[in-house]
Parts: sequence; structure tokens; C-alpha cells
Amino acid sequence: MGAFFDRLEEDHVAFMVRQPLFFVATATEGAHPNVSPKGYDSLRILGPDHLVFVDWPGSGNQTATHVAEHGRITLMFCSFERAPLILRVYGTGRVLAASSPEFAALAPRLDAAVGPHTRQLIDIRVKRVQTSCGYGVPLFEFVGPRETLRRYYDKRHAEVDWDAYLVERSQPQPPVAR
Repeated sequence: MGAFFDRLEEDHVAFMVRQPLFFVATATEGAHPNVSPKGYDSLRILGPDHLVFVDWPGSGNQTATHVAEHGRITLMFCSFERAPLILRVYGTGRVLAASSPEFAALAPRLDAAVGPHTRQLIDIRVKRVQTSCGYGVPLFEFVGPRETLRRYYDKRHAEVDWDAYLVERSQPQPPVAR
């Protein structure tokens, strides 16, 4: 049976920290919802009602586009280990561009998560937390992070004007019509 909370509890935080993967979901009016997997130890929990994830450039910028439009964001964590659990965090987000004063003020609190490949930060205020059983989630064994994206951006960083590349890759994306 699911349970709801107004903030992250200590056991929620402990669970989230153990997960090597989480999913970010956003939607905007007139477009398909966007769901993106996140890894690379990119999430920081700054308090029971405050999360930040470090966003790298990717194939688009739908998450940031949706968040900038209306702020709604959901993060989902699944246990792939023996003890089943699904944890959802519903919140309101802000996009902090790498060139913004807000980014500069927050980045030092995120330690090694912010690096040369960081496109922007998604700053999230937790509004509600939900837990549910997770009995339908299969068991998986985590082998390790996939290094392909990191290697790609290491190479790309040396080949192009990285600041211009980040600006280009941080533009709002047109909605994918439904």
C-alpha cells in the first residue's frame, strides 16, 4: 500500500542515495511527457525538501524546457535489490543555467557532481513524496556506470568551443506534439 509524505524522511534519503539510477519525468501542455534516466551520481539531496540534479547535455533539452515552462517535475527511484520499493518525489523545479549567479552560488555545495560536462542544474523543491511496494520491479545487479557519455564529452570538450556548445545544447526544445 502506498504512503504519502510532505518531505523526505531519513529512510527515503538512505534509499535514494543507494540507487545508481533514477528517472525524471516532466510534461507540458500539448506535448508528450518526457521521462529520462539519470545516473553518474548526479543527484544531491540538500535537505528534506531540497534536491538538485546535475544535467549533462544530451539528445535534447526537454526536461529543462518543461521545467522552465511550469516547474512541475517528478523523480522516481526503484529498488532493483532484494527489498522492493518505489519512491516518487513530486516537486517544483527551476533551471539554473551554467552562466547564472544561482548556478555559481549552488555549485560549490554539490562537490564532484559538477564538472566540465555540466550543462545546467535542476533545482527542485519537494512538495510530496510517495512510496509504494515495487513488487513488479525485477531484480537486477548493478555492474557499473556506462562510461560512453563521459568519454564522448571528454573528446567533444577538446574539439569544440565548449561554452558555445553548451549554449547551443541548452536551448529550449519545441514540444513533441501528442
